[in-house]
Amino acid sequence: MRSAPGPSAGALLVVGMVRRRVVVTGLGLVTPLATGVEATWLALLAGRSGVGPITRFDPGSLRTRIAAEVKDFDPLAWMDRREARRNDRYVHFALAGAEMAVRQSGLRIGPEDGQYSPDRVGVIIGSGIGGLASAEAAHEKALRTGFDRLSPLFVLEILSNTAAGLVSIRFGARGPNYAPVAACSSGAHAIGEALWSIRSGRTDAVIAGAAEAAVTPLGIGGFEAMNALSARNDAPDRASRPFDRQRDGFVLGEGAGILVLEEREHALRRGARILAEVVGYAANANASHLTQPTEDAAEAALCITGALRDAELGPHQISYVNAHGTSTPLNDVHETRALKAALGAHARSVPVSSTKSMTGHLLGAAGSTEAVYCVLTLLRGVMPPTMNQEVPDPECDLDYIPNQAREAQVATAMSLSFGFGGTNTVLIFARA
Repeated sequence: MRSAPGPSAGALLVVGMVRRRVVVTGLGLVTPLATGVEATWLALLAGRSGVGPITRFDPGSLRTRIAAEVKDFDPLAWMDRREARRNDRYVHFALAGAEMAVRQSGLRIGPEDGQYSPDRVGVIIGSGIGGLASAEAAHEKALRTGFDRLSPLFVLEILSNTAAGLVSIRFGARGPNYAPVAACSSGAHAIGEALWSIRSGRTDAVIAGAAEAAVTPLGIGGFEAMNALSARNDAPDRASRPFDRQRDGFVLGEGAGILVLEEREHALRRGARILAEVVGYAANANASHLTQPTEDAAEAALCITGALRDAELGPHQISYVNAHGTSTPLNDVHETRALKAALGAHARSVPVSSTKSMTGHLLGAAGSTEAVYCVLTLLRGVMPPTMNQEVPDPECDLDYIPNQAREAQVATAMSLSFGFGGTNTVLIFARA
């Protein structure tokens, strides 16, 4: 086991200054379970699956014919027809999630008393892949009509930072504006970077999260070529089964999770309802392989230890873990080993669940949607289950909250995100 790293530079301020506290005041969700925070949360607690046969295209000869699609989503409920037509589906999800989060927070940007100065509000919204559907559609059209007939909006449709740019335009946020692209850790990185931005005094509020819409022929075909996807086509609702011995790969999902983060004192002064506090963030890399995690999970364990140090918490003070839990053979064992290495004996008693058992894997948006679930767990005193826990894997032997939600007063919640490229990200939230 490697020695634990010292405090990360981003977590520290100038000597003598009090570290600014960062709170969550708004949440937005678009998921395969529902559009909206409350409806998604109730579906999670009920153990309902968002996985089903692919409807967005004909899977043809693909081995995998299932996905966790967002259903009954109407972009015109969140934007006008022109904006909807000009933007990719992942942007639609991001705009809807941001609108929900800002509405709930009551965040106001402008020159009046109690409002945030526009240049003090940032937007950090990531995506693992960006506008994949738009890229595929444009390529197919160009093959028919010529590449000189591409739309002048084509590049904007596929860029991973278009969502962040449009959210900043919608709300008049003129602070830092960018899109972390870190595969399945993108959304978690966005929230962590927002935390650091506010802590350091660079911003006072940030709209943060991620969106993804990669349920396309290339998306499914590409992950299938890697042997990463479940092909349990005959039982879609049982296909995503994290930590279960019969797991055979993840289920590709889509959606968005967006949060409003604010400096605590300003949020209190304006009378905002504080939903939770963001207390810890760490990120590192395996630096060994683009897709295969290290066998001893040392780097992931160090990332957990770094987040605990950033939060000024001991391992025994973690009340709940929302796992990355993809339902792939390697990841689930790797994550279990990381938790054991970082939390020690407490790993045996802390409840852990993978909500991907119901939502599928939202790729870049996984970390931010799961961050929202952590906040809701702290607020509601209920931990969502890991569904499809039927045959225990002897190498995955922690308390995974099998098949039924569990009531408990949760003081702290930790969210784990690991991604291709060997990236590891950990967030810790505390009850307000």
